[in-house]
Amino acid sequence: MFALLSKFIVYAAYHLKASETYQNTKGFFYDLLENPRSRRKTYFDALMIALIVLSIFFLLYDVEHEASPMGGYVEQSILVIFACEYLLRLWVYSDTHILIIEEYEKALYLNISFNVYAALKKALGRKLDYVWSPFAIIDLLAILPSYRPLRILRIFLIFRLFKLFRYSNSAKLFSDILATKRYELLTLMVFTGLLIFIASVSVYIFEYPEPESKIKSLFDAVYWAVVTLATVGYGDIIPHTIGGRLVALMLILTSLGILSFFTSILIAAFNEKMPVLRENRTYAELERYKDFVIICGYGRVGHEIARQLSKDGQKFIIIDQKPHNIELAKERGYLTVHNDATRNDVLISAGILRGASTVLCITGDDVTNVYVTLTSRNLNPDIRKLTLLGVVSANPIHLKHKNKYEVKQQHFYFNPESKFILRQEDILVVLGRKLGIDHFRDQIQQGRLLKRVKP
Repeated sequence: MFALLSKFIVYAAYHLKASETYQNTKGFFYDLLENPRSRRKTYFDALMIALIVLSIFFLLYDVEHEASPMGGYVEQSILVIFACEYLLRLWVYSDTHILIIEEYEKALYLNISFNVYAALKKALGRKLDYVWSPFAIIDLLAILPSYRPLRILRIFLIFRLFKLFRYSNSAKLFSDILATKRYELLTLMVFTGLLIFIASVSVYIFEYPEPESKIKSLFDAVYWAVVTLATVGYGDIIPHTIGGRLVALMLILTSLGILSFFTSILIAAFNEKMPVLRENRTYAELERYKDFVIICGYGRVGHEIARQLSKDGQKFIIIDQKPHNIELAKERGYLTVHNDATRNDVLISAGILRGASTVLCITGDDVTNVYVTLTSRNLNPDIRKLTLLGVVSANPIHLKHKNKYEVKQQHFYFNPESKFILRQEDILVVLGRKLGIDHFRDQIQQGRLLKRVKP
């Protein structure tokens, strides 16, 4: 029975891996819930923010009025959506079938028996990692206020407000920036906590015996210390003794240093994150394009091609490793990515799988150009095999067209328009693999394209 169960689970895992429907469905929900560069997620986040605001409105309305049937129906509908969202996020967080396959193939490679329970335990552990994540806890607690019979649970309404942070890019950006400086912030928090403790105990010792003092408990002393450290200074509690005032002076001067240190941490974190933010903005801009060109390299040739494409209104993105080239491209208002075009993740982020029609490899390094070309073909076989760069012609009938350059009593017409009609003796300049160019030449020789050439 155990062996049969193991075989069934392994079979199901391989079936899910091979199922195009399953992969497409999970990819759809991943784009909807988690992919920050997906337009679906943008629309979904806007919808969820509207639902949260609507649910909070009805919950606040019920505080001062009797529960209305309409509010109950709306609340139950929103509850179902929140619950489905929670389960879908749990589903797309990890691939259970991939973990099972990895454990199974590992057992085969090591020639040991496959322990299905250990594999399932590992997969369950990955799911629990999500369950115990901060946003997952907030999602779960945000559902509790919807249970109307237990009004005490509405104290968790605050978690529904926290849920708004999940759908706010600014809030997530700020939390990511803070996470990059968690060691510095933790050090600052420990120092601040010790300072508050010392100041609270000190002012309590000095002020408690004083009859006019309002510090009658240690909590009052902690409250005063926090208010003073934050430079708020309500004035409701003030020290009356010399010792208490000395503590206040020390705390005020120290707080200035703490706030300055905290500000410097934030500024440094934002400066480090700015290149990533610029790239994300570039990728978000590409989401709106359905047909664009990826230019790998912005040297002399890349500069001229980008200028002509921009003049013709063709959308494109430039990928280059050299900061100087990127700065020149930015000065002209082009979309740029300062990264290595040989990396698969860079090409994928640049849209080679979703909108790029052509990849131009003009880095100035033949090895790099060949590598990027092969990588592009592997990632997206539909990338255009031949790219028409221009036409060289001495025929005066073409002079009416734009983007022409005189070349030895002839003209080179860069990126000709679709209405450009070829004439006899015209020379096509194309970019592509030798195999594709040879095939194109064979088609011309066989007369398949001669009907498009006018004498």
